[in-house]
Amino acid sequence: MNKEALLSKIEQHLKDIYQDAYAPSYLEQFQTFIEKWSGKSWTAPQPLTEKNVYLITYGDSIYQEGKETLPILHRFLKEEVGQTITDVHLLPMFPYTSDDGFSVTNYREIDPVLGTWEHIRTFSKDYRMMFDFVANHISQSSNWFQRYLNDEPKFREFFTPKEEGFDTSNVVRPRTSPLIHEYEGENGTKTAWTTFSKDQVDINFKHFPALLEMTEILMEYAHQGGTSIRLDAIGFIWKESGTTCIHLPQAHAIIQLWQTVMSQFKPNVQIITETNVPHKENISYFGNGTNEANMVYQFTLPPLVLHSFTTHDATKLSEWAKTIDKVSDSATYFNFLASHDGIGMRPTEGILTEEEKQVLVDKVKENGGEVSYKSNPDGSKSVYELNINYSEALVNKGEDTTEADTIAKMLAAHSILLSVIGVPAIYYHSLLGSQNDYEGLEASGIPRRINREKLEYDVIKQELQTDSRRKGIFEGMQRMVELRQQESAFSPYADQKVVDVDPRAFALTRYNEETGEKVFFAVNTSRENIEVLLPFAGVNLMDDAQASGTVTLDAYDFIWVRKA
Repeated sequence: MNKEALLSKIEQHLKDIYQDAYAPSYLEQFQTFIEKWSGKSWTAPQPLTEKNVYLITYGDSIYQEGKETLPILHRFLKEEVGQTITDVHLLPMFPYTSDDGFSVTNYREIDPVLGTWEHIRTFSKDYRMMFDFVANHISQSSNWFQRYLNDEPKFREFFTPKEEGFDTSNVVRPRTSPLIHEYEGENGTKTAWTTFSKDQVDINFKHFPALLEMTEILMEYAHQGGTSIRLDAIGFIWKESGTTCIHLPQAHAIIQLWQTVMSQFKPNVQIITETNVPHKENISYFGNGTNEANMVYQFTLPPLVLHSFTTHDATKLSEWAKTIDKVSDSATYFNFLASHDGIGMRPTEGILTEEEKQVLVDKVKENGGEVSYKSNPDGSKSVYELNINYSEALVNKGEDTTEADTIAKMLAAHSILLSVIGVPAIYYHSLLGSQNDYEGLEASGIPRRINREKLEYDVIKQELQTDSRRKGIFEGMQRMVELRQQESAFSPYADQKVVDVDPRAFALTRYNEETGEKVFFAVNTSRENIEVLLPFAGVNLMDDAQASGTVTLDAYDFIWVRKA
């Protein structure tokens, strides 16, 4: 859009954010911002297609002693993974003090253990890059917060102190730690709002210079090669007395502002919101389908897939999936089963009963995992997430007794990930067939470390050849992805229709209106053979054979049939 229209739209966003506190100087400063970024060279990425598959990883997930890790990870992916993966989500790659990267000390620097911005630019020549923007909070050791403690005028309002009369009784928390912490400053004790921990201090977006600075950082990430930007914990960025302080209208308006600015300079960059909350709240970040997030994390998928393979009943998954429709031609779902965090349980609210949730909690504990809790406004605590390697979570003790069971179940679960509407994202430990990292858990005492093990380059390369579990999962995943990437029916924006075939099966048809292509998918979540009636005849993509009528799915078996 032209400059006048752009500034008019930005002005409306700012009025939506600041309302009665809006000042004309805000728009004047944004005009300077627009002029600055208009003078730079921009290259827009291609739109997403069925070929796009994300890998979720840390920048040092693959390492060699004494070497910067980004080039090692890059080399490993080129040698072992190739274009099975097209987009690499680098979890926070900046200097930090805790939470494995999510307490950033400097948003603009690369952690020297990982490498440099030049390594990122080199990486981006082979893979599209997804950067993590930890916009809600920054480390207490950061220069910004230290200057706040020292009462420097520029940073005096960058953070939110305890305010007399501010009603926090309804605040929704993802943690059990205190909401407000005290810190010693140059002129005595100061307080600050801390949604996640004492070391993660919330940015005060009510202070316009803070919003403008964070918008600058967002643009810098896109200019440095980011084709996707993950907005971490974005629902918490605005606080109002007496409210839940999550998902407030101002938070949505800020994302809309960022979408407007990004679309102007680098169209097709994916702004991705991360909100580990119930489904209806989560998808609110699509806005009207074109004006807010390009993708939202599909947090309900991991626990429902786990529930299906635990109970051998896909009914809850199927009923929920019937509510998932195409969003627009520019917005879709960021689908995943495992990540650096645990399996979120809040997204199952209103879907699974308390008894069904407890079955998963008990199973995870039996399988060597941990359970994390959150504080509720009434003072009680409830399960927040399950901390376990996903392949270990899938195992039903006394039933899945062989390595072949483990491999088949892991691939079956990921057949769902690769089939449902949206873009699939695979966690590196899932792709590489890893197991629970008890050593990391015990050494740190941090539940999430059970699924964050760092892998030595030469060792993992060797194990992908000699470790039958790793090899079976890795090669199976690669083959599945390669088949998926050839079918336009799996476009992120192609429609889907859930098909009821058997309570033990999850089935759907994906269809692309533009190409006319259809693919039927069904997976058996049980150990019993089941009969599935195909909705049409076609080619079974798994063996390139003709398929029609009724097919038999063995234990944890799945099928993709392209309509003839």
